[in-house]
Amino acid sequence: MVLSNTLFDIFSCLAAILYLGSAGLVASNILYKKAFENLRSFVLISASASIIVHALLILHGYSLGNMLAHDFFNMLSLVFFVISVFFLISTLNKPVEVLAVIVFPFSAIAVLLNIGNAFPAEPSTVLSSALQVHIILSVLSYSLLTIAAFQAIILSIQEKQLHDRQPGHFINALPPLQLMENLLFQTITVGVFLLTFALGSGFIFLDDIFAQHLVHKTVLSILAWLVFSTLLWGRFYIGWRGQTAIKWTYGGYLALMLAYFGSKFVLQLVLGLN
Repeated sequence: MVLSNTLFDIFSCLAAILYLGSAGLVASNILYKKAFENLRSFVLISASASIIVHALLILHGYSLGNMLAHDFFNMLSLVFFVISVFFLISTLNKPVEVLAVIVFPFSAIAVLLNIGNAFPAEPSTVLSSALQVHIILSVLSYSLLTIAAFQAIILSIQEKQLHDRQPGHFINALPPLQLMENLLFQTITVGVFLLTFALGSGFIFLDDIFAQHLVHKTVLSILAWLVFSTLLWGRFYIGWRGQTAIKWTYGGYLALMLAYFGSKFVLQLVLGLN
């Protein structure tokens, strides 16, 4: 399904409005306390609508060359599409819809940044099916570990305000601290599992994973894997939690963010390479 430039931009704006609408509903409920009846249903409906529209944009990018559009802004949009899908699935069995106020504004920004990019420059190389599998695994792992980074930020704020005994409206609306911490480690566990397969597929499918244009991404991805794996080991064998877990999550995500988007930003937007 290929969209015209105009339709692509209209759908991008519509997806952003729906994302922000979901976040706005949650924010209003936090600020005014029960301002909306059936908040959960409204958020789920609005979130589902925004994800459907966002999916049309992703399908458009794929339809251009029967492969994933992997320029900087399309990949950013894809990552936050996956994050939004993961978030929506999580809300089906856990009371975490309040986190929409954090997740969905970023999804809206990612969609808006892609406006005017309906037909990006053709990549210099055609991706094989195996390499597309590698990219999909990478996107899935990066998306989950991005969610973990969001959770770590919220957990840090939650801990600080509870220790200060001055919880605000947002903190009072969150699930209990222990549930938030358990969710953090569940997310990291699945994210590391997928990152392991992403790295493994890279070693198998790429001709030279340490080639000049890939070496920084490879080294930083391996570093992120080591940091997150150490965190999980510390959690299950030493009992790491709280600020220790939060700091390790920040460290692992920083390495991963530089690997996935730092290198792509420099190569595409600074050096002008596709």
